[in-house]
Amino acid sequence: MSVGWDDRWDPDHGRLEWIGSAADVGRSVERFDMVVIGAGPAGEKGAAQAAYFGRRVAIVERHDAVGGTTWTQTALSSKTLREAALYLTSFRGRELYGLGLELARETVLERLRARAREVVELSVATSRANIERHGIQVVRGEARLLPGPTVLVRTADGERTLAAEIVLLATGSRPSHPAAIPFEDPDVHDPDTILSLPRIPDRCVVVGGGAVGCEYASIFGALGTEVVLADRGDRLLPFMDTEISELLSAVFERHGIRVRHGAGVVSVSRRGGALEVDMDDGEHVATDAVLFAAGRVGNTEGLGLHEAGVELDERGRIRVDATYRTTARGVYAAGDVIGPPALGSVSMEQGRVAVCHAFGIPFKETVDPLPPFGVYSVPEVGMVGMTSSAAAAAGIDHEVGRAWFAQNPRARTAGHMEGLVKLVFRRDDRRLLGVHVLGEHATELIHLGQAVLHFGGTIDHFIHTTFNVPTLTDAYKYAAYDGLQRSASGSRGEGR
Repeated sequence: MSVGWDDRWDPDHGRLEWIGSAADVGRSVERFDMVVIGAGPAGEKGAAQAAYFGRRVAIVERHDAVGGTTWTQTALSSKTLREAALYLTSFRGRELYGLGLELARETVLERLRARAREVVELSVATSRANIERHGIQVVRGEARLLPGPTVLVRTADGERTLAAEIVLLATGSRPSHPAAIPFEDPDVHDPDTILSLPRIPDRCVVVGGGAVGCEYASIFGALGTEVVLADRGDRLLPFMDTEISELLSAVFERHGIRVRHGAGVVSVSRRGGALEVDMDDGEHVATDAVLFAAGRVGNTEGLGLHEAGVELDERGRIRVDATYRTTARGVYAAGDVIGPPALGSVSMEQGRVAVCHAFGIPFKETVDPLPPFGVYSVPEVGMVGMTSSAAAAAGIDHEVGRAWFAQNPRARTAGHMEGLVKLVFRRDDRRLLGVHVLGEHATELIHLGQAVLHFGGTIDHFIHTTFNVPTLTDAYKYAAYDGLQRSASGSRGEGR
């Protein structure tokens, strides 16, 4: 018996018959133009893009809520916790006026959770409305990819078989769980479970100096927790500008967070009922809670990728080409499951671009080559384009310009005086190469620099542009003036 689809296609009911093994003969199959596995940022936006251009689309999602667990539970929750913590504890008020709001920790935690739930529920409702508006069918269950491409879905009521011209894999990622970390301990958490804390701890060890680790370390610090931030690397946020990373560490230290660079965690254990973290340099840190935020792995298990011909790289990520096509015919992948940068914003664009290539839609051909990076720590960090060290490594004769928020009237008024705007530009024609911001609203401020980078502008753009005063954005002008003066004086970028 040959294997394939019967030609007797029913356009009214969208069903055909699969001709395969004896066990498969006569299986009822539902036909779509595209089946998406995973309803996170990449999956939702990719599905909506296809549906907008008239394709019949189904999304398979194993969780009750659409929107992606990583996006809702980790990303949105941490950002919401940040804002709620600063508001409820009057963190900035303590710094600026010496006054603060003292609330019982139980009350603070209850309100933090309530606010996080509100934001997550709103996000899920927005995603659901977007899916419904585009007429996308949602299938609840566990998906497995079959040749064809075809998707077998195990639902609560049995199995469904979905056939499509295109399958988009957008299953996301989950926190890494090293064997040495006892996640079964009720006081040991990963970024997906941290909201289940029974109380705000007096002491907490945060493992991992990446974006999530820095965010939660500073949130706990704002809540009054004694925090140790341990990272195996020699600086926080290694993908950021070195100067910015070092300044963030200094700010954390001033806020009472103990930053341990070059400190790998060997084990976490209970000793006499107390939780203790063993560092590879011999230090033992007693703590009330541990947050392990060092690494994520793609959700590829159980998908049948090998059998379907989808190759993974040496780190378990799905291999894709420049169009997000995998090694299997008709199968594409986008988002965290293909690896860095693993940003929700970029994942959305990857999903859209993948769909446009898959169906030959002349709308989006490439993902933005200059995406902004944002870390929602206290204070925030933003970057776009080249760092100073990257410019030096590329042999570019460059200079930098800085404007410190301590000298910015709006920042002084609001009490957000930590940090700066740093511009990296080419010396000969003053063309902007990169922008780096440390300070409140850095994740918003970075977009002005991104816009100038996109049109190949120079730092003169900031000098000749009139900004409202007082504003934080006005710091761009003074960073440009600083860079112009440094360039004229013959000083050299420090290459950091």
